Amino acid sequence: MGEKGTCFRTSMSPIKASKSREEKDSANGGIRVIARAADILTALSKHADGLSLGEIASQVGLPRSTVQRIVQALDEANFVIAASPTSGVRLGPALLVLAASVKQIGIAELARPLVLQLSRDTGETVDLAVLGTHKAVVVDQIHGTHPLLAVSAVGGSIPLHCSASGKVLLAALPPERLATLRKKITLSPSTKNSITTWAALDRELDTVRRTGISIDREEYMLGICAVAVAVRGPGDEIVAISLPVPTDRFRATEKKLVEALVERSQAFQRRL
Repeated sequence: MGEKGTCFRTSMSPIKASKSREEKDSANGGIRVIARAADILTALSKHADGLSLGEIASQVGLPRSTVQRIVQALDEANFVIAASPTSGVRLGPALLVLAASVKQIGIAELARPLVLQLSRDTGETVDLAVLGTHKAVVVDQIHGTHPLLAVSAVGGSIPLHCSASGKVLLAALPPERLATLRKKITLSPSTKNSITTWAALDRELDTVRRTGISIDREEYMLGICAVAVAVRGPGDEIVAISLPVPTDRFRATEKKLVEALVERSQAFQRRL
């Protein structure tokens, strides 16, 4: 792009053009293989005792030789295993690992009615966050109705040590998991109010465990306070539900916000 939006174009050499086509064809081929592998796994998911290669080929509409190549690759990764000593395959144990990693999404979906109700009750934004590798990740959010709102991006991450959601997630962890996370978390200040030592954070987490409530008083962002609680899903997965609120309004309504959050989250927890 040149000055004032002028666009410059150059001709691609035959060699580069050929390479580009080859790369595109290779990418398309890879996508097709992935789609076919997904079709095979889906077919097997409907037959717990497994299927023969011929049966799979019939169900997914592919040549038996193609099915055999894909099944061999899936077998090497333990996505499928032998259904019997003589023939056939069924879904393998590696899929259990993948399934376990999406438990938190399950509780996020279960908690959505709670998030909606809290936003209606309070008029505030409600965030739902889960534990990432070393941060909290916002997986759902309902905007409030006030003209001035605190809004973060779904899919964005927030620090564990200086956010209401992060602290309540840390407080809910078993000691051995928390000890592992300590090696990954950097206690960098986001504001002048941020916790920056493990001694102070340990005291804060003790308070959160005792009260069940985590509060961020402009620790993560100046002008924004928040209150959060943790709820556990059927598989013992943990999510944080928080109300981020502009500071002036938080100070005026903190008691009501805490009461609404605790009441609704406890009722939700009892129904699980």
